[in-house]
Amino acid sequence: MVSLIVHALLGAFVVILIVRLNPTIFRRVAAEPLFSPIELALYAIGIASVIGGWSFNIAFVREYGHGIISNPIWGDGSWAQYIKLMFANPAAGSAGIDYTIANVVVLPVVVVVWGRRLGINKPWLYFVATLFASFAFGWAFFAATAERQRRLQLEGVKDVQTV
Repeated sequence: MVSLIVHALLGAFVVILIVRLNPTIFRRVAAEPLFSPIELALYAIGIASVIGGWSFNIAFVREYGHGIISNPIWGDGSWAQYIKLMFANPAAGSAGIDYTIANVVVLPVVVVVWGRRLGINKPWLYFVATLFASFAFGWAFFAATAERQRRLQLEGVKDVQTV
């Protein structure tokens, strides 16, 4: 269980780091609500994925781990066992390989390339967030940030048009 608490703290730290490294993106858009409806939906989806996924992670560690302190790297209740069980049968393996490729290959390429195009500082941190929160959370957080950046760009266009 200690490893899950550390995991959660690292996840919160990465989210705070992303926000702190991008103060111009995570500022309030003038004369508009703090969050757009799409941003609210994406944040809700991301948070729901963390709650759902973490409920299974906690159950896994409680069922397979040995007490409060167990080795998070190898042995019962560890990452190694988690990955092994992710491929325990063909159905699980199919989902496991799809998830792994999407999270470890596709998401980093997309967030780094598009993140740089959008002016997001350290976009690779969205991938790091998936390692501590959830895959869906990382995608949702990145998409919400992209939407926020779009809103800020529209604000700049409106300012130019009113001059």
